[in-house]
Amino acid sequence: MKTLALNTAAALMASTAAIAQVETRTVTFENEGTIMSGTLYLPEKRGDAPLPTVVVTGAWTSVQEQMPANYAHEMAARGFAAFTFDFRGWGKSGDLPDNVRFVESPKAKTSDIKAAFEYVATLPEVDADHINGLGICASAGYMVDAVSGNPLVQRVGLVAPWLQNEEIVEAVYGGKDGVAGLIEVSHAAEAVGGQIIPAAGPEGAEGVLMPIGGYYYEADRGAIPEYDDKWNNAGWEGWLTYHPADNPQRLDKPLAIVHSESAAIPQGVQAFLAGFAGEATAQWLEDVTQFDFYDNPEDVTRAADTVADHFSAGLDS
Repeated sequence: MKTLALNTAAALMASTAAIAQVETRTVTFENEGTIMSGTLYLPEKRGDAPLPTVVVTGAWTSVQEQMPANYAHEMAARGFAAFTFDFRGWGKSGDLPDNVRFVESPKAKTSDIKAAFEYVATLPEVDADHINGLGICASAGYMVDAVSGNPLVQRVGLVAPWLQNEEIVEAVYGGKDGVAGLIEVSHAAEAVGGQIIPAAGPEGAEGVLMPIGGYYYEADRGAIPEYDDKWNNAGWEGWLTYHPADNPQRLDKPLAIVHSESAAIPQGVQAFLAGFAGEATAQWLEDVTQFDFYDNPEDVTRAADTVADHFSAGLDS
């Protein structure tokens, strides 16, 4: 058993200002034969003892330098080690062929998160007895899948989670006919070895996954040089048939959720919580949009405070 440098939650959270400077280290690890790119975030002012750690994952199509980096910085500023990475086929992870690159695959991404937990548990800076998971937006479901039954993980936090079921999928994607049509698009893309389109564009743009403007399309927000801005139509079937809101009973870890009625599909969170029998903390913020949770400083800070408190509550166990 490793000894925790800050052995109480109060000590960990006592002086955020004193440890606000964060160090980063680029690393690589492997999953299913593919080399993955990750970043370890550490408080600049720390002792030699290993730290409680948070693995952070982001929204669909995202790369680690977007909202995962924002929350990793927040966690490190609160005394945790934090770890982000690019999923296989996204960002700097895996030189893969087009038929699997930029595919939003819940199965593959869940596997990648599990591999990230296994990797960080080997790092000398990490207290392997206190590893947590933080999933944002679409990766919330993947994170729940990755931590459920996983002895490496102590607690889980979800920020602005996109937790869908069949009813929500049909409401978002044009009813049964709309979903069936997109699954046909998925099959057609698979048949030609993948079909890659832009992920983001201005409001009303045609031929774009997200023709909504906002975060992914704005250069001072998510449209950073590292962002692939790609989507593979071969991923539609896997995404549309993925229903994490239906399976809360699989989660065996204490849970904290931060969301807003003004953000995406709050009804998915409500359905998930209604079926979850474990220990849960839910914070509902007013008038916070989905994109606000990604990079608006006030909202990111409030969400980070909640999940950090949640993770800190496990330090004495």
